[in-house]
Amino acid sequence: MTDIRRLSDRFAASPQISPADMAEIAAAGFGHIVNNRPDSEVGPELAGATVEAAARAAGLGYTAIPVDHSGFSAEQVETLRAVLSGADRPVLGYCRSGTRSTLLWALAEAAAGREPDTILAAAAAAGYDARPVLPLMARLAPSA
Repeated sequence: MTDIRRLSDRFAASPQISPADMAEIAAAGFGHIVNNRPDSEVGPELAGATVEAAARAAGLGYTAIPVDHSGFSAEQVETLRAVLSGADRPVLGYCRSGTRSTLLWALAEAAAGREPDTILAAAAAAGYDARPVLPLMARLAPSA
């Protein structure tokens, strides 16, 4: 099984998962997979369509929000917010190391009004550093 790290009761991040991991992911209580890894980074055995088919076969929802070297967009943040708000079970985001998934989650949480210090602490407790997106978190926070 992959190295799943809980960031909140509704979201966890993980390094790359494989189709063989889906039964364990579902058994761990997750209901949705978010793929933050572009297909250009992986071979066909880990391509989004392959992972999606395995996720759906295991009864999991699936959303692709690929994040590449160009950074994060408002659309990516809003897509993750929509997935999180519509999920009835925890969501697992994955990428190569789990970092992009964590950073996108941090931005979605900030856009939803969660305090940046709380987000940073949750990421750090899971072994991730969300400080690189702290300035963007501050800009995304709803105004008081």
